[in-house]
Amino acid sequence: MERFSCEVVAVGTELLLGQIVDTNSSWIGEQLALNGVESYYQTKVGDNPERIKQVLEQALGRSDFVIVCGGLGPTQDDLTRDVIAEVMGVDLVEDEQLIERISAIFGNRGRQMPLNNLRQAQVPVGAETLSVMPGTAPGLKAAINGKTLYAVPGVPWEMKQMVLEDILPDMREKAGISSIIVSKTLRTWGDSESGLAEKLSDEIERLDEEGGATIAFLASGIEGLKVRLTAKGESRSEVEEILNSEAKIVSSILGDEVIFSYDDQTIEEVVLGLCRDKGLTLGVAESLTGGLIGSRLTSISGSSDVFKGSVVAYSSEVKRTILGVPDVPSVSQAAAESMAVGVCKALNADIGLAVTGEAGPEPLEEEVGRVWMATSVGGDVQSFSVKWPFDRERIRQFTTITILNGLRLRLKKEA
Repeated sequence: MERFSCEVVAVGTELLLGQIVDTNSSWIGEQLALNGVESYYQTKVGDNPERIKQVLEQALGRSDFVIVCGGLGPTQDDLTRDVIAEVMGVDLVEDEQLIERISAIFGNRGRQMPLNNLRQAQVPVGAETLSVMPGTAPGLKAAINGKTLYAVPGVPWEMKQMVLEDILPDMREKAGISSIIVSKTLRTWGDSESGLAEKLSDEIERLDEEGGATIAFLASGIEGLKVRLTAKGESRSEVEEILNSEAKIVSSILGDEVIFSYDDQTIEEVVLGLCRDKGLTLGVAESLTGGLIGSRLTSISGSSDVFKGSVVAYSSEVKRTILGVPDVPSVSQAAAESMAVGVCKALNADIGLAVTGEAGPEPLEEEVGRVWMATSVGGDVQSFSVKWPFDRERIRQFTTITILNGLRLRLKKEA
């Protein structure tokens, strides 16, 4: 079967200057892979018409499809539509229906459309607009010398909707792709990427020889270390059967102590679910994490029935007066345990989590990276210590997922 390829071109000087991280290209690349479309090149180019034209012509010369991301806004440095018209050798014309749609969007917001937004209603002759239009910037599709070029806005939520609902189905139809590729993500914590790879080495070798699913690893910081299983088939039910079977094998090797989610759930979702199932409420006492644990918990819809709140006890005075911590070093086992008990009393919670430590960069009371964590469940307190060899932000993130995972393990064990 002929293999079709797609190149991604990201437009914007801010991408080259590092002012914005190009997450769009990586997301599009992932979606292309999941849909069986090869992608050999990704290019970033600044807001310069000559260089944009050169990049687009090069991409059209070596790929079947091209997705251009960015440069469809209303300002003078939004040049993508102009350059596409130049590559096609045609003029831009105003689309009256687009003018009405854009005007209606501003009207619904109680605002009058600025005249420069009329630029967004210009379409190269012979091109068409994408049917999906979440914002004021329409996407474009153009046939050029037997190739297909798509243009989407740089705003991630607009781009993703266009790619998923319009571009990928069109691309799959043109490429004659009927099979589907699906991934299942297992999230883990408590082992390194190399450690997981070593434990799964025999299984990875078996899959390489026999086929079926593939296994990949992705270290994602506070989101956990992900083990991604991917399989290809003619139907979703066929693929899901392969993935579920492989997930059982991986689980038998790694175990539930390492795997905290089989459905790409965050550690916060898992912990809240365990507490909810047991009818227990949760309070958090945070020092070096400065509210990060509470923020992660409240990012989950419906967390209010479990999560009572967070006391950010950053100073020793707050630890003493609000949480009842005695006169002990602030980075110590005694401080962490007292904080866990104290936050249960302060917030009338069944479970208390507490973290205290030294995130640096300059040590105050102990060496940088030393963190004490404690959990209090029904008045029974357990604690442990970790010495992180990381920078300040990673210390805060890794502490957050570690204490939540510690509570997960304790609740599962005590069940």
